[in-house]
Amino acid sequence: MRETLEPGVWGVVATPFAGSTQDVDTDSLAALVEHYEAIGAVGLTVLGVFGEAASLAPEERALVLETVVESTSLPLVVGITALATRPALEEIRAARAVAGDRIAAFMVQVNSPNPDIVTGHLHAIHSATANESEHSDGGVKMVLQDYPVASGVSISTAALANVVQRSDFVVAVKAEAPPTSLAITELSAAVDISVFGGLGGQCLLDELAAGAAGAMTGFSFPEALVACVCAWRESGYDAARNALQPFLPLINFEQQARIALAVRKELLRERGFLADSAVRAPAASFPSVLRDSLRTHLAEAETALESLAVRSH
Repeated sequence: MRETLEPGVWGVVATPFAGSTQDVDTDSLAALVEHYEAIGAVGLTVLGVFGEAASLAPEERALVLETVVESTSLPLVVGITALATRPALEEIRAARAVAGDRIAAFMVQVNSPNPDIVTGHLHAIHSATANESEHSDGGVKMVLQDYPVASGVSISTAALANVVQRSDFVVAVKAEAPPTSLAITELSAAVDISVFGGLGGQCLLDELAAGAAGAMTGFSFPEALVACVCAWRESGYDAARNALQPFLPLINFEQQARIALAVRKELLRERGFLADSAVRAPAASFPSVLRDSLRTHLAEAETALESLAVRSH
């Protein structure tokens, strides 16, 4: 059996910014990370797309990673922004210098529709990192992310599976190219590693039914994702649906195109995890005209969360 990531919920962590300066807010980041561990996440993904990694300077990426390492004992997946091999390697080396063996894997995006090019990219990274004498753990493990909205690259599911089959250091796939349930069905039959859904949990029930190992995503109420995945494992579809269903209106509201990041950060601020919901340009800020809708969904989700807590006891 190949090495793979633990099934469950891997929380994708936001990068909080402080007010008008938009400096990284390490206090809010630590609070958010500690909450993920407390609610039963099996791991965390940092410096991902939702973590606004592309807007961070190298020293800010290091600060984010240092803060997360100090705030939790959970294993970490570290996102890599670059699609080309050499800059991706620079990001990996910088992260390893900060977090070392706390990093379970690096999340590398599909960078071509051609499986030979993607395979060559991954193998070049693995070979280069295996040959670096300062690290005794060999070449890095990778999570292969198929997220065309972020990468601009579309690849067939068959080609994606082919890359994984040829790359035994790939320990998971994050499938975020709709229809995700179809892709996860095909991938789960073709590879022997964990396949995770994303997209804010919007398709989580269907992804679990398709064979997903869980979710690797962000959501302002990650407790619901944890409850859904646990219910699926213990009792199947009906229990998972009952856990997630009250949160679906909020999931839908949060996943609106172009403003999803700002909406989620504002919800996390309302919940008390972030001191400020600032996003960095060119991301859109939270539209104030949606404030009433946000608070309606928030109140419903808080009621649902109380119900989850009662059932868990």
